[in-house]
Amino acid sequence: MAIGSGLGAQVGIAAESVYGTYVAPTKFIEFTKESLALKKTTAQSAGIAAGRLVALSSRRVVTQRQASGSLEMEVTNKAMGVLLQSLMGTSVTPVQQAATAAYLQTHILADTVGKSLTIQKGVPLTSGTVTRKNFLGCKVISAEFSCEVGGMLTASFEIDSKDVEETSVLASASYPAMAPFHFGQMSLKTGVYASEVARSGVRKVSIKIERPQATERFYAGASGLKAEPIANDQVKISGSIEMDYVDTILDDLHTSDAATALVWDFTGPLIAATHYERFTIKVPAVRFDDAAPTVEGFDVVKPTLSFTGLYDGTNPTAIEYMSPDITL
Repeated sequence: MAIGSGLGAQVGIAAESVYGTYVAPTKFIEFTKESLALKKTTAQSAGIAAGRLVALSSRRVVTQRQASGSLEMEVTNKAMGVLLQSLMGTSVTPVQQAATAAYLQTHILADTVGKSLTIQKGVPLTSGTVTRKNFLGCKVISAEFSCEVGGMLTASFEIDSKDVEETSVLASASYPAMAPFHFGQMSLKTGVYASEVARSGVRKVSIKIERPQATERFYAGASGLKAEPIANDQVKISGSIEMDYVDTILDDLHTSDAATALVWDFTGPLIAATHYERFTIKVPAVRFDDAAPTVEGFDVVKPTLSFTGLYDGTNPTAIEYMSPDITL
């Protein structure tokens, strides 16, 4: 029996073959917070009956069901592949590096149609009994990655879900030995694509990738459940860099509105040979929207530079993930 608090909670995920069709979880996430919840639309009869002062309970109906919420976690050296694939859209097979235990996943932006998940969460009663809620047809709508001085690399995934059921059994959670990526492993580079140069003075970076989708595709004949969301706008990439004002390189890019490639990298321990655990976001072109340094007192000037990620016409936005994971 589990602990009767959040200490006994679990979240498991599995890629679906058919949107909204349950698949038993195979990966278990060490999450820090979640807010997945059922959303139902109800309608109450307004029929008038002589002398009736309160609406009849039997005349209330559920007309639509869906779910949504977020998953927050530390980005680790294992078990991130399924979520990254659901965000980015490319079908990825980890590529073994030479004959080592290192496997590279390259997640490139593509349409996310057909990329849905079953997410099962186990929520403990105070008695220690764990209730299960199975979220079906989960689509990643956006993800934000962030890391600051002294902290872990964190991720927050926004989820849209077709439905929730509570009949499928609670999977037995198991976790591989995992380690988080953190500030001590972080570097930020900008410059010409594939020849970027490390920037100095960086204290915090965040990048958000949004996948706008039509999430209200409710049609007759579907029992009040939605059809799979489809892309209905261009991908939005944005972010910010907090830094000490050590030079004017990025400030000058803001002034000129010139584009620069950006590489945000975390390099961890050696896996084998020359291959290290790694999490890297590559954006081929960013343009800075706000970056004006301001003096607010005696302390070191600390500008925050916000940017928009764009396509350079040739190279894709990508997330590279080097891990011991043989499969997603």
